[in-house]
Amino acid sequence: VHDIFPSYLDRYKDEFKTIKPFKIVLDCGNGAARCIVRKLYNEVGLDPEILFEEPDGRFPNHHPDPTVEENLVHLRDAVLKSGATVGIGFDGDADRIGIVDHTGKMIYGDELMTIFSRDILQNTKNQKIVGDVKCSDRMYQDIEKHGGIPVMWKTGHSLIKDKVKTDKAPFGGEMSGHIFFADRNYGYDDAPYAGLRLCEIIAKTGKNIQQLLEGLPSSFSTPEIRIDTTEEKKVLIVEKVKTAFAHPSDDFKLNLIDGIRISFTGKVNGWALARASNTQPVLVVRFESDTQAGLNEIQNKMMSIVNQYL
Repeated sequence: VHDIFPSYLDRYKDEFKTIKPFKIVLDCGNGAARCIVRKLYNEVGLDPEILFEEPDGRFPNHHPDPTVEENLVHLRDAVLKSGATVGIGFDGDADRIGIVDHTGKMIYGDELMTIFSRDILQNTKNQKIVGDVKCSDRMYQDIEKHGGIPVMWKTGHSLIKDKVKTDKAPFGGEMSGHIFFADRNYGYDDAPYAGLRLCEIIAKTGKNIQQLLEGLPSSFSTPEIRIDTTEEKKVLIVEKVKTAFAHPSDDFKLNLIDGIRISFTGKVNGWALARASNTQPVLVVRFESDTQAGLNEIQNKMMSIVNQYL
């Protein structure tokens, strides 16, 4: 048996040697991240406050999904209490990341990807950046604005990872917090590494999360909404939505790469997504618009169909 951790530390200690220390909070969620994050972050000069470091598969403090807001309550409170610039949460096996900014606000996965994309595109233009169908139009438009080529792809961490590789993209990710760096790293989803990349950006710019997102248009959106159903119904409902929107018009266009994503460009601007989960008997929906009224209208249009078959 060969212990690769010393090599892992040496690799990233060198890569992040220029990070200037600032106050951060990490939440291991009683998961696998505790095996590396304290030593790793200390080695690059950071001294984070760390929550729930003891491994415990019962997850006594909260479920280890850092993309669900209720699981970030302890992290939020610790950030606010300590005055930290950022809070970083990890899932149970440390391949997904969640972020809380200095005000305690949860940062969506596509917002985090926007920060990373902007940083990468400062150094290289006309490169593909891969996201999944659950990501905001704002992110894809921002990638294009900053000289990148946005690629919308199917949800699923293995699918995104493969797309990053086949498209030779320097970066990709998805709403669920799987983040793939292939510019200076190896194109796999290492959440502690992604956390260090964020710390590097904050340290070199002197900006907090909200400042790093300046210029991103405001929008009204839902998080990813997961509706429990059956294996049969999750597929049926997506097909029923496809049938209802089978004839695109000047008011909407369709993307069928993964479920159905409807982009509205008529009286309301925004989009709606319905897709069957790859792994669970769950229907996944998400909605976004540039106004609250638009969001309500788009959500109601789709949910009026969905609710008929639940």
